[in-house]
Amino acid sequence: MLRVTIDGQQCECPPGTLLQALEALGIQVPALCHDSRLTPVGACRMCIVEVEGRGRPVAACTEPMVDSMVVRTRSPTVEAQRRVLLALLASEYPAEAVVHHPDKPFHRLIREYGLEGELRGEHLPQLRDDSHPYIHVDMSQCIYCYRCVRICDEVQGQFVWRIWNRGAQTRILPDGPSLKESSCVACGACVDTCPSGALEDRTLLDRSWPEAWTRTTCAYCGVGCEMDVGTRGGSIVTVRPSREGPSNRGHLCSKGRYAFGFGEAPDRITAPMLREPGGWRRATWDEALGFLAERLWHVRRRHGADSVGMLGSARATNEENYLAQKLARVVLGTNNVDCCARVCHAPSAAALNDMLGTGASTNAFEDVEHARTLLLAGSNATECHPVVGARIKQAALRGARLIVIDARRTELARHADIHLQPRVGTDVPLLNALAHVVVTEGLGAEDFLRERVDAVEDFGAFIAAWTPERAAALCGVAPEAIRQAARLYATQGPSMCLHGLGMTEHVRGTETVMALVNLALLTGNLGGPGMGINPLRGQNNVQGSAHMGCEPQHLTGYAPLELNRARFEATWGARLPTTTGLDLMMMMEAAREGKLKALWAFGYDVLLTNPSAHSTRAALEQLELVVVQDLFLNETARAVGHVFLPACTSFEKDGTFMNGERRVQRVRRALSPAGESLPDWEILCRAARALGHPEGFDFTSPEDVWNEVRSVWPAGAGLSYARLEAGGLQWPCPDEAHPGTRLLHAHGFSRGPRAPLRLINYTPSPEMCSEEYPFVLMTGRRLYQFNAGTMTSRTPHAALQPGDWLDMAREDARRLGLENGTRVRVRSRHGEAVLPMRATDGLRPGELFATFHTTDVFINEVTGPHLDAVTHTPGYKLTAVRIERPE
Repeated sequence: MLRVTIDGQQCECPPGTLLQALEALGIQVPALCHDSRLTPVGACRMCIVEVEGRGRPVAACTEPMVDSMVVRTRSPTVEAQRRVLLALLASEYPAEAVVHHPDKPFHRLIREYGLEGELRGEHLPQLRDDSHPYIHVDMSQCIYCYRCVRICDEVQGQFVWRIWNRGAQTRILPDGPSLKESSCVACGACVDTCPSGALEDRTLLDRSWPEAWTRTTCAYCGVGCEMDVGTRGGSIVTVRPSREGPSNRGHLCSKGRYAFGFGEAPDRITAPMLREPGGWRRATWDEALGFLAERLWHVRRRHGADSVGMLGSARATNEENYLAQKLARVVLGTNNVDCCARVCHAPSAAALNDMLGTGASTNAFEDVEHARTLLLAGSNATECHPVVGARIKQAALRGARLIVIDARRTELARHADIHLQPRVGTDVPLLNALAHVVVTEGLGAEDFLRERVDAVEDFGAFIAAWTPERAAALCGVAPEAIRQAARLYATQGPSMCLHGLGMTEHVRGTETVMALVNLALLTGNLGGPGMGINPLRGQNNVQGSAHMGCEPQHLTGYAPLELNRARFEATWGARLPTTTGLDLMMMMEAAREGKLKALWAFGYDVLLTNPSAHSTRAALEQLELVVVQDLFLNETARAVGHVFLPACTSFEKDGTFMNGERRVQRVRRALSPAGESLPDWEILCRAARALGHPEGFDFTSPEDVWNEVRSVWPAGAGLSYARLEAGGLQWPCPDEAHPGTRLLHAHGFSRGPRAPLRLINYTPSPEMCSEEYPFVLMTGRRLYQFNAGTMTSRTPHAALQPGDWLDMAREDARRLGLENGTRVRVRSRHGEAVLPMRATDGLRPGELFATFHTTDVFINEVTGPHLDAVTHTPGYKLTAVRIERPE
C-alpha cells in the first residue's frame, strides 16, 4: 500500500492511477473522457489535480500513484481551469438537453459550476440520425470526448464510430450512411459510455429516466452477463451492463441490452387456459391445476408412472429446475425427466465427465485474457455469445494467437491466424490429425503426460495412422494448415479451447469433444490460467437445468442416480423410482409407440426446436395430456397443448442462474408479475399440492428452495444467497468460507489423479449426400434472434433481423441462377421448408446454413432423426438436402 496525502488527509492506497485511488476513497472529481473500461487518455483535462512538486496540474486518470504523494483535488487553480474548459464546451451545447436529461454526467457538471447561462448551442437536424430501432443519435450534443469511438474499438472491437475532419469541423459519424446501415451490432456500449446524450436509448426518450434500478442476470445465452434494469411505472425503460459483473465486465450484447420488451408483448398469456373442442378458454388457477392433477392421475392409474414425462427448462432458474425433477421423481414417480441440454451440450457434459470427472467448463471467461493461444471450435461466438466473442476478438487484436475450427468463415475466422475449415461432420479426423502432429513431432507436455495422463502408449500407436494427409482427404483441410495449427496450440501456450454447438450437435458429438480433451491432455493445457476445455453454453441456464437433476440418470449436482439414491431419499423423505428414465428423444419415441401418454414442458417449445418436426409432431399428437408452462402460446401449445400455465419472465421473479463457466448468479425481481402469471417455482409447488403431495413442496421463497439444493449438493453448499448478493461464484464451493473455484483440475481430476486419452475412430454420419441430395445444411443462430425467437421476435430486434434466410456459397448461387432474396425450397429426405436465399463468401460450395428462429420457415421440418449414440443429441449440423424453386 502507498501512503499519500489527499486534500490534507493521510490515506493508504494500492498502486494504480491517481483517479483510481480517488474513486476508491469516494473522492469525486470530474472526468468526461474517462471510463474504467477504457485505456486512460487524459484528453478532456477535467480530472486535473495539483500534485506537490509538479509545475502544473496533472490529469488524475493517467497519473500513477507514488508513495508520499501530496494531492489537492479542488484548489482554486484547478477549479478555475475546470470552469474554463466546461464553459468552452457549453458555448456550443443546446440548453434544452440539460433540462430534459438532468442526470447526464455532463449536465450535472454544468449545474455544479453554474454554467447554465453559457449554453448557446442548438439542435441541428443534419446531425440527427433516427434510423436505428434502439439508438437515437444527435451529435448536436456531442462534446468530443471520443468515448463512443474508444469503447467501440477497445471493448466491442467493431470500429463503427469514425472521427472525420479536424478542428472546428470535427465530426463523429458511423461507418455507413446511417447507424442502422453501418457495421453496428447494437451492443449499446457507445450509449452506455456517452456522458452528454449525443447517443441515447430511444426507450429513455420515450419513457423517461428510471425510478428504480435492479441488479439481475441476463436471460439469453450462457455467458451470464450481469445487468442493471431500470424501471418506471411498472415497465422496463432501459438496461445497462453491470460494471462489476465478472462474466461481462461492463458489457452487453444487443439482446441483453435491448431485447427486453417481450414481457409486454400483446400476445403474452397471463392467465391459465384450458383447451376445449372450440379452442382455448381462460380458467382459474385452481381449475387449471385441478384439471392437470386429475388427468395426470388418470394417466398414471391406467398406464403407470413411466407413462408421464417432465421437461425442465434452460430458461428457468436453478430452483425451478430442481423442483421440476423433484416433482417428477417424488410426486409423479418417474425418472422420465430431461431438459434442452439434451439437444445442445449434452455431449460436452458427457465427454468431460467421462474423461475428467466433471461435465462442465474447466476455466473462467477471464482466462481468455490469460491465454497466449485461443482455439475456438464450432462456435460463431461474436453472434451466438457476443460478449465472450468480443473478448476473444480483443485478445486477438492485442496479439494472442487465434485458431478457428469452423465449417463457415465467421467473423472470428477472419481475425484468426489459422482458420481450419473442415467439411461438415469431419471434425474427428481433423482433431485426430492435430493430435498426430503433437505426438509424432514430440510437442506433448512430457511431465504432464507422465504424471497425470493414462493410455499414452496406446494412444500413440493409435494416432500414428491419423496423418494430416489421411485427414485432409476426409475433411478437406490442407495438411500443412493442420501441422501449423497443431504446432501453434502445442507450443504457444497457455492454450485455451472454447467450443460450441458446431462440435456437439452431430451424431458423433460426444466423441468430438473427447478429441478436444485429448489435445488438452497431450499438451498439458489443463489446470492452469488461460487453458482448458470450455463449452460455450447456448442458453442462460442450460448448465444449471441439467445440473439441478433434469436428467434421467442424474440427480442434483450431476450425481449418478443409483450411487446417490439413499442420500436423496433421506433428504426428501420419499422413495425414488427404480425404473430407468427416458431422455427427451426417448420420450418422443415412446410417445410414437404409445408408451408415453403425458408430457409437461415449461420454458421449452419442443415442437419448434426438436429435429425432424413432422416426427416430433406425430409423437406429441399421440399424447393424452400435454401441459405447457410458458409466456406465450408456443408452437407446442398451439398444436397439441391441453393445459397452459402462464409463467413469469425472469424480470418478474427471484432465483439463480448458472452460466457456462460454472458461475451461480442471482436473478432479482425488477417487475411485478404480469396479470395472473406466477414464477415457475410457485406453479410447481401449487401443482404438487394439487397432486396431493404438499410434503417437500411447502417453500415460501426461491431462497428456501436454494437452501435445500445446497443441502443435497455438496459442491454448492457454500453458495448462499447472502454470498451471491456480492456477485456470482463458481462451484465447487463446498462451504461459506470457500472463495469458489475458477480453475478445475489444477492438481488432479475429479475422477482421480490421472485422466485417460481416448482412442476415437471416425464414423461418417448416416446422413450422407447423394446425387439426389447434393447439399449439406447446417442450422444455428444469428446475432439478433435467439433460439426459437420466443423472446427476441417480440421486440424491435425483428426489425434488425426480420426472418430466417438460407446462406449459400456464391459459386452455388451462380450455378443455380439464384439472386439474393430469391425464395427457394430446401428439401431433405425428412421434409421441406421455403425461405429466401442469400449468397455469401463464408461457405464452401455444397454447404448451406439457415436459422430456426421463425415459425414461418420452420426449418426443423427439414432436419433429420439421427442422434449421438451416447447422449441422443440430434445431428442438427448435418442434413443432406437439395434446392428447388417453389412452384
